Amino acid sequence: MRYLSIRKWFFASVLVLGLAGHQAALAGSQAACARQLQETYATATPEESQKRMQAKLNDFTRLAEQTLAMRSQALSMYQHLHEKMAQNEPFSGRDLQRLHDGSSELLAQRTALIKLAEEHECWLNAEKYPAVQAIPAPVRAAGISMSLSAALLLYDNYLIAISAYRDNSDLRRQLNHADPLLARRTGELNAIAASFTSADKRARTRRALTWYEKQGPELQSSLDVFEGGKYLAQLIDQSPSVQMIRNPAPLTYIGRQVKMFGLITFDTLQGLKRSGSNLSSMLFGNTVGLVETRHGKLYKRDDVIAQMTQTLRAGDILLEKTPFRLTDSFIPGHWGHAALWVGTEQELKELGIWEHRLIRPHWQQIREGRGVIEALRSGVEMNTAQHFLNIDDLAVLRHGKIDPATRASIVLQAFSHIGKPYDFNFDVDSTDRIFCSKLVYLTYGDLQWPVSRMLGRTTISPDNVAQRALAGGPLDVVLLYHDGVEIEQPRALQQMESLLRPARPGPVGQSV
Repeated sequence: MRYLSIRKWFFASVLVLGLAGHQAALAGSQAACARQLQETYATATPEESQKRMQAKLNDFTRLAEQTLAMRSQALSMYQHLHEKMAQNEPFSGRDLQRLHDGSSELLAQRTALIKLAEEHECWLNAEKYPAVQAIPAPVRAAGISMSLSAALLLYDNYLIAISAYRDNSDLRRQLNHADPLLARRTGELNAIAASFTSADKRARTRRALTWYEKQGPELQSSLDVFEGGKYLAQLIDQSPSVQMIRNPAPLTYIGRQVKMFGLITFDTLQGLKRSGSNLSSMLFGNTVGLVETRHGKLYKRDDVIAQMTQTLRAGDILLEKTPFRLTDSFIPGHWGHAALWVGTEQELKELGIWEHRLIRPHWQQIREGRGVIEALRSGVEMNTAQHFLNIDDLAVLRHGKIDPATRASIVLQAFSHIGKPYDFNFDVDSTDRIFCSKLVYLTYGDLQWPVSRMLGRTTISPDNVAQRALAGGPLDVVLLYHDGVEIEQPRALQQMESLLRPARPGPVGQSV
């Protein structure tokens, strides 16, 4: 009995101390939010407020994309380590370095997301903070939605990726071990798990979610004022954690596993992957960590694969549209992604470059049909045409006025970028990091390309690439599918002009 009394006292003390610590942290974050509100927005004009919020939203969009990429890498790394453990193989030094480097990057992202989640929380309380009433409605909507989205990204990260690491005793021990060089404290992984299960933090997030859901269509109208506003709304609407946040029931530990309507472990995710369910697409598709509401209209279409295979030539440019994916919501214009077809073994032999040092390391992938080079969040990689075709719209563009030697040079340029990391800054003036249309921009270095503005920067979009196929441009539309239907020649060019009509062409930029 005495043991039980001491035990009850101990847990009661922990609970009181935990609540006191939470209340102190909440008071601190609310005070910081109020200061930022007063200093940045209270005396600003509506134009100044909107401009400041747009800059913050641009930064957040880049952070969100980096977070989704990190989530994908964490899942891939876990799969690699999981397979080694299943075969009783020890981790290599490289494995441990990747594990610890990844945890360092994740912690840095987590710190930035926590700051954003708290930055506009006080904007929910106009009675306590009267300065909120002076903020223009679109700015307030964007600020609260941004903080809610940041909080949901934190929950999603734990639910989808981090929980699997904590569920494994070996990995949990590695990641709970302090590392001053990586700014990782003792018990860091356990602290993240405790934050995930915190009823108080979930209640705070639920308050923002309730506000968001009560706004209705007016909220989207407010967010549409901003570039990236639709992206922000879709991040929230597609979050796997929304249902958990709505549920006020506490999350509890059972053994060493976090239970959330049944634990989602890595084995569960692998099973979902094999079953081909929608959650599998969300976690393991080309858009890891995002909800795909459906498959593309060209997905697993044998007739499209046959037509595409018959049409493609090495060096062709591929454009695609996937309105059911999150990424499309912040890419300006119609086309949402660009890639390059680098050819088959036979084509590369005919071009005289099969034995080239840039191509030899990729022989196996080419023989497997991985002739598409594209820049995804995970970096520049090779994929099959079938993998690429989970889309609604497809355009194949070809530079028809180049000789075989120039075409060979273009293909080699594309191979030179494989393995480079993704450019979340969308900066056309660098070559060490690549985004999708920048891959085309750099590969076709002798062409001049239109440019546009995205996330506050001068960049090149897939629509800018497509503009060079309009009348008088050097590119030809050799194959076009729109909304799952092939647009045959000679209507393909007219259809392309129609698809690009809403976009305003930018000035033609200097070639690299």
